[in-house]
Parts: sequence; structure tokens; C-alpha cells
Amino acid sequence: MKLQLVPARQGAAWVKLGMRTFFKQPLALAGLFFMFLALMSVATMVPLIGLPLAMTLLPAITLGLMTATREATLGKFPMPLILLSGFRAGPVKLRAMLALGAIYAGGFLCAIGASYLVDGGGFARMYLGGQAPTAEMMGSGTFQAAMWTFIGLHLPLSLLFWHAPALVYWQGLPAFKAMFFSIVACLRNFWALTVFALLWMAVMVGVVMLLITSANLFNSPGLANVLLFPGLLLVAAMFFTSLFFTYRDSFEAPTEAPVTTE
Repeated sequence: MKLQLVPARQGAAWVKLGMRTFFKQPLALAGLFFMFLALMSVATMVPLIGLPLAMTLLPAITLGLMTATREATLGKFPMPLILLSGFRAGPVKLRAMLALGAIYAGGFLCAIGASYLVDGGGFARMYLGGQAPTAEMMGSGTFQAAMWTFIGLHLPLSLLFWHAPALVYWQGLPAFKAMFFSIVACLRNFWALTVFALLWMAVMVGVVMLLITSANLFNSPGLANVLLFPGLLLVAAMFFTSLFFTYRDSFEAPTEAPVTTE
């Protein structure tokens, strides 16, 4: 396995590749993304262990979206079962994937727990969908401190896991080694990932502004509320489609992983 360095402008290329690939197979990739959301939602509903369970599944299911993107780049139609690719690559990779999930779940719970200690759980309830944000809440100093506490702890966690599921699946690395190479690759390609993140933020803001402007032109303020949620979900689906390219260009081209045996 060889780490590849890319220029900052490659971040823009990753965004364009994500959009282009999404529109090659929009029904399949959008459908898989909505299935991904449904699986996460169902997992969180499990009594007592819902949130830890969902976070444990997250790395493997995200890997499923990456394998779907790879299928689309090869001109194939990704089927729903591809979401479970991380669980079907043999016992060794399955154990590594579950180890990643357990570590990620532990790190996420620590980060959200730390934010809870700062503001008594206001940010945590909002972030996890249990409470709608209000202007008063957003302006609270303790809420903002909790938010930045969570971001400060979750950002390095995200970098550890950015490439880790793909490295387990395509490169056959054990969990801790995959996490190490993931954060090294992210730091070495820091500017490309920064451009990548900023452009996706700009796309999201642009979609919001476009929908609001369109609603105002049609003199229908409610139209923006109707279209905003599905519009942002489609942007999120394209974002997840683009993740494969950040991995592909940061390491040697992946080979096909086995789906039933190690």
C-alpha cells in the first residue's frame, strides 16, 4: 500500500467526480443513500443500545456507499445488498470492521458526552434530533461551548475513520493500522480535503439559497420548506458518493475485495 499526495485543487475534482458519478446512477445511488438513512434510523430505535448500535454500524455501512460508487464508476448498477459489503468480505475483515465500529461508537459517545457536561445536554439533544433548535438556544454561550467541544473532539475522530473502512476492505489492514494510515493520509492531503469540505459547504448553502429564491419568485414561501429537506438529502447523497474518490486518489487503486470468504 502506498500513500499518494494530491494537490489542493484535487479537492474540487473530488466534488465534481461525486456529482458526475451520482448523476450517472441517480436512482440507484439516491436509493442506497435513503436505505443507509433508514438503517441508521431503525438501529437508533433499538431500546437502550440504539445509538451505540447505529454508531457501530456506521463505518461498515458508509463503506457500502463507497463500494456502490465504485460500481457506478465501472458502469454497473449497484444493488441494495452492496450496502452490506463490509460485512460480507470474510471473517477477518468482518472482525476488523466491527472493531472499527466499536471504536468509533466509543469515541462518538465520549464526544457527545463531553458536550453534555458543558451545557446539560442541550446541544446533544439537538444534534441527535431529540429537540428542535431555537434562536435563544443557539445564542447561548454554554450551547456554543458544547458545540465547539463536540466539534473539537469529533474532528480528529472523523479523520481517523475517514479512510479506515476502505483500508480494511480493499487493502486488508487491521483496524488500528487502518485508522493510523487514515489520519496520516488526511493530514498529508490536508489542503485537498479542506477545499473538498469548503466546496461541499458552498454547494449546500447554494442549494438553500436557490430554493429560497425560487420560492420567493413564485410568491410561495411554503415551497422552500417543502423542497429544502429533500434538496439537502440529495446534496448529502452526492457528498457520500464523492467519498470514494478521496480514498482512491490517496492510496493505490483498490483491487476487488472478496465478498464471501477471506
